[in-house]
Amino acid sequence: MKKVKLVLIIDDDNRNIFALRLALKSRGYQSLSCNSAKEGIALLDTNRDIEIVLMDMMMPDMDGYEAIQVIKSSQIYGDIPVIAVTAQAMQGDREKCIEAGAREYVPKPINLDRLISIIEQNS
Repeated sequence: MKKVKLVLIIDDDNRNIFALRLALKSRGYQSLSCNSAKEGIALLDTNRDIEIVLMDMMMPDMDGYEAIQVIKSSQIYGDIPVIAVTAQAMQGDREKCIEAGAREYVPKPINLDRLISIIEQNS
């Protein structure tokens, strides 16, 4: 399986971004990050090297559910896999993320081995 060139992390918490970027780097992945869905969509508009998106689902302004809809409706980058990474871990939350268009769901706190496995399966 080929290694993903570039992972986009969209999360409004800088601590989560820092931890994810560090963890991905330790596994040989490159990443970009931003603090809002709107900024993430702008990055997708300008960077064709992004191969997968890790999306926080609970953000102000535009939440992950709305952002996934925007991403999936794009003819340019609508096929890029979006992985929901969220603290929402109640019964039904996984299904809600998948119904919104996420390819997969990873609850916080993140099991890094599971996340890496999902990234590799979706690249």
